[in-house]
Amino acid sequence: MLTGMNGLANTGVLLAEGPPPPRKPDKATRRSLLGGMLAGPLFTVAYLLEGAIKPDGYDPLRHPVSSLALGEFGGLQTASFIVAGVPSLAGAAGLRRALRAAPGPRRGARWGPLLLGIWAAQLVCMGIFRTDPVSGYPPGTPAAHEQYSGPAAALHDAIAMLGFVALAAACVVFAVRFGVRRRPGWAACSALSALGFLATMALAIAAFEQVEPLTAYGGLFQRIAITIAWCWQTLLAAHTLRALPDVPATSSD
Repeated sequence: MLTGMNGLANTGVLLAEGPPPPRKPDKATRRSLLGGMLAGPLFTVAYLLEGAIKPDGYDPLRHPVSSLALGEFGGLQTASFIVAGVPSLAGAAGLRRALRAAPGPRRGARWGPLLLGIWAAQLVCMGIFRTDPVSGYPPGTPAAHEQYSGPAAALHDAIAMLGFVALAAACVVFAVRFGVRRRPGWAACSALSALGFLATMALAIAAFEQVEPLTAYGGLFQRIAITIAWCWQTLLAAHTLRALPDVPATSSD
């Protein structure tokens, strides 16, 4: 009888305790978020410098960032895509861990980081699959092509489109998440980032398809879109990093 009562008491204690609390983010999560925060600024500085030193007729207002991988010093942009994509992937993973550990509604904790991971993986693929010439660069190439020169160029464009859609969708997911959590400023920032990115990227794509009078400003429109994307990712990573609870010091006892 006493044994049965003790068992019931223990069961009551377990029920009263409830599920274990979520694990606190560790140092690896912080480092991952830091990588996601720094990827955008590093990528931006890299393509600005590469565009400035490109010696063979490259026009940043007209030509896409991907075209920096063509011609002289093209390997720098190839490396830049990969160097930005890898820490962005780490940042998406760190964001996933941080959101799972955060108190409150978990809306967007799965799909937001996943979509950002697709955007980051797209960057790595941009470094692997090189684009075709666009808008007459490199010099001597046609402004537009009726068909792709090979599978690599076709994959470049297809994966890029997937990454663009994923980035915009991630902004929407986080707009909803912040709205549910009653953070109207962050919700508005995320929603406007999605709209701004899609609008300017659509203008860039039209310009690269030689739609006049947009053709001369395709590079500018694309750079505005990329800046919106990187600013949002950087701010989101910084916000998440700042909101993490302090990691308790490890005792030596």
